[in-house]
Amino acid sequence: MQESYLKMSRKFNIHFLGAAGTVTGSKYLIEAEDKKILIDCGMFQGLKKLRLLNWNYPPVKVSDIDVILLTHGHADHSAFLPRLVKMGFNGHIKGTKPTLDIASIIIRDSAKIQDEEAERANREGYSKHEIAEPLYDMADAENAISRFKPIEEGEWIELFPEIKVRFQYNGHILGSTFIELDVCGEIIVFSGDVGRKDDFLLESPKKPQKADYLLVESTYGDRVHKDLDLEVELSRLIHHTYEKNGTLIIPSFAVERAQTLMYILWQLREKGKIPMMPMIMDSPMGNNVLEVFRNNKSWHKLSEDKSIKMCNAFKIVKDFRETLNIMDNKQPKIIIAGSGMVTGGRVLNYLTEYIEEPTTTVMLAGYQAEGTRGRQLLEGASEIKIYGKYYNVRAEIYNLTALSAHADQSELIDWLSDIEYKPKKVFIVHGEPHSADAFRVKLKDTFGWDCTIPELYEMFELKNQE
Repeated sequence: MQESYLKMSRKFNIHFLGAAGTVTGSKYLIEAEDKKILIDCGMFQGLKKLRLLNWNYPPVKVSDIDVILLTHGHADHSAFLPRLVKMGFNGHIKGTKPTLDIASIIIRDSAKIQDEEAERANREGYSKHEIAEPLYDMADAENAISRFKPIEEGEWIELFPEIKVRFQYNGHILGSTFIELDVCGEIIVFSGDVGRKDDFLLESPKKPQKADYLLVESTYGDRVHKDLDLEVELSRLIHHTYEKNGTLIIPSFAVERAQTLMYILWQLREKGKIPMMPMIMDSPMGNNVLEVFRNNKSWHKLSEDKSIKMCNAFKIVKDFRETLNIMDNKQPKIIIAGSGMVTGGRVLNYLTEYIEEPTTTVMLAGYQAEGTRGRQLLEGASEIKIYGKYYNVRAEIYNLTALSAHADQSELIDWLSDIEYKPKKVFIVHGEPHSADAFRVKLKDTFGWDCTIPELYEMFELKNQE
């Protein structure tokens, strides 16, 4: 046993297969002797050059990967799973129960959307390909889901001899964790996406105590969220939209942001701080996530009573015919609809009807990746393309970053502050280049850590005990 331990402890590799130089496509492959462990399996989103990577076979033998560990269920961390299974992955996929519940919803929805978009592109002839095909279909999604194995939060679990893993609560979304991987006594910490303190629905993140090697996100590594009173800001925006007899459209991530927005808006109505205008939640995925909240009560603060009252304050759309009726009704209203970066979902239908109206307000409520319609709107685009057609942007665009589920620079520094000693190596991931580099400088100035910003597909050898 001792001889085997020493052999395994000499070295191991980490291969950056995604979220290197970008915020999407999170995939990190650990190779320790004869085992290959993939942390996260996200889809690339945003810029076309990134989206095209989803069609490429990764520079590893997929069938050799032994297990996949998920930090959380967001698409940029889980939605590539069906594609990887289609490519030959045949192992288990592990995460907390709510993470796997959410990932199931997201990859089924992704398969459905891809099928529908391919069908629409073929029918309307706007695809550049002779025949548009989906990246994967529902059968691929179900095949991936069949491999899900839930893991308890906060407990060390043996994956293989001399390799253990622990999933630790880190806020962000329901079920979200950072992952500690113990390889022959060396601790590798994968931050996942770090949440924020004092969240409306979630507890504050746990903090890592030890990290021989650290991979830390940098989504907002270059900034600090404005210290705004959300109730005041939202009330002001809603009153402004109501007074111009308009519609407030909030593109929202179906997981966490939609539920948080519902909670805040319900509270504003209860306190009499906003007009009695219709409030609509139009996201089939978001509705499914509400069910995940009900089934995982220990993971959040929302009581059953409050959940029922909150949902009763909204018209929750279940059928697309209802969407069409809402679009035709021009009375002032508030609409929460997926997707959060305006890349797909029901919000596109609403924007085709309302984006050209000056009375419309579009409120962006989360991170907008490069190449997404959300980023285009954020940067003042005069027109956006939806379903092959251009629409003039006459609506008012507002960005409320205080609603972000990602820790900002100061919150990330605080999250790292309990680590006992200097890590041997720190990798800054899951951030656009400027954000990652700003965070690199901040970590150097704060802790004296020398950090590396890996490039896509770059591999590093990590040494254990000498």
